[in-house]
Amino acid sequence: MLKMFTTQVTGLLKRIEEKEDYAFEDGARLLAQGSIYIFATKEMKAVEYEAMEGAEPFKNVKILNGTKELTDADRVLIFTRYSTDETALEVARQLREKAIPFVAVTTSVPEGEELLELADVVIDMRLTKGLLPDDEGNRYGYPSSMAALFVYYGLKFTIEEILAEYEE
Repeated sequence: MLKMFTTQVTGLLKRIEEKEDYAFEDGARLLAQGSIYIFATKEMKAVEYEAMEGAEPFKNVKILNGTKELTDADRVLIFTRYSTDETALEVARQLREKAIPFVAVTTSVPEGEELLELADVVIDMRLTKGLLPDDEGNRYGYPSSMAALFVYYGLKFTIEEILAEYEE
């Protein structure tokens, strides 16, 4: 089972990298233009912890604890499992109202159009169901935080490259 899961996760990460290539670049360019705040819901809080407490913390990134403190020089990176997450939608609405640019990292679902319309850039994790089949035809093994961390690192590396170019 582990071999099958490894194959499926590898395929998922490859699909994200291939299909979201331009979104990574656009998102990183947008985020590099200001102070970066991260907002994550549920298991996506793993990204917040990695950014702040990981072996290689993301310098000068802050956790979003409300939109009152934000200015038009700030940028926000939202991580949520699905584009229908009401908590993420509420933050997205507040950001749009204040004209704060943001990137949404989520799995786009048909009834979740609003988040996609509100965000300046969307990176779709393309994780609509579990990766492994069971004996009854259901699926399990839904590695959403793994996919989110992959996207986080892709954005982080690209932002750091962009900023390094400006320092030269």
